[in-house]
Amino acid sequence: MSAPMTDLLESISARLATSSATPQLDAQVVLSHVVGQTRTWVLAHADSPTDAGRARRLEALVQRLEGGEPLAYVVGHREFFGLDFDLTHDVLIPRPETELLVESAIKWLQDFPDRRRIADVGMGCGCIAICIADKVQDARILATDISMQALRVAAGNAHKLGVAERIDFLNCDILPPPRKAPAAGSRFDMVCANLPYIPSLELRQLRVFRQEPALALDGGPDGLDPIRSLLDIVPDWLSPGGLVLLEIESTQGAGALSLACDRFHEATIHLHQDLAGRDRLLAIQLRGE
Repeated sequence: MSAPMTDLLESISARLATSSATPQLDAQVVLSHVVGQTRTWVLAHADSPTDAGRARRLEALVQRLEGGEPLAYVVGHREFFGLDFDLTHDVLIPRPETELLVESAIKWLQDFPDRRRIADVGMGCGCIAICIADKVQDARILATDISMQALRVAAGNAHKLGVAERIDFLNCDILPPPRKAPAAGSRFDMVCANLPYIPSLELRQLRVFRQEPALALDGGPDGLDPIRSLLDIVPDWLSPGGLVLLEIESTQGAGALSLACDRFHEATIHLHQDLAGRDRLLAIQLRGE
């Protein structure tokens, strides 16, 4: 038998102290993952021993954490908006900041019960589309991503979380460019997007560049290229009175706002701040007919 879990928690926390901002929490998460129980259970049974097989598996995972691999990839999942999402290295790890977009989307859909056609552009692991489908159960969502690997992860999460029948997945860049504007019945009432927004040169100086897929992070020279691409084509896809919700990097508020104002002359445009008071969400509300 190996050491009791309380000793393992102390040892792992000490080993992660220099590589993690939350070593105690990370130790609890990785140990609960190995024993197949919740963190609460682990803490309540801290004096219980672990068997040798689990101890070996735990050691292998801790070594990955010591090497700088993000915890969410090591354990293979991350909670977001109350749901548990499976993750691979092919998708970005969901951030708490993105919950502002999800909350805003759900509130708008609740306020407008006749608006139910939604596009989630650059879906990654599917967290935005799936959370909306979970809370707005008559929504119909198109989720797109340029990465086929991301599409597979997102589709798997949709099946796991019971919303696959209400989400269509499409492998494409942004949205499929129509030869002409879609018929009114096929337009979207809402377009959501958390696109890559880190400037290319800045990205290469960040630790995240070595940890998460660059395809999901690199926003071009000024970080706004994917947003430009979406804003150029979204008028062809959006219904009158429709809403665009775009997550942005906190320093891009003025630039993103300028792009939106240049392209939408008859729309209500707002820049929303996250809980830390930083620019985070660009909302573009078209006029109705």
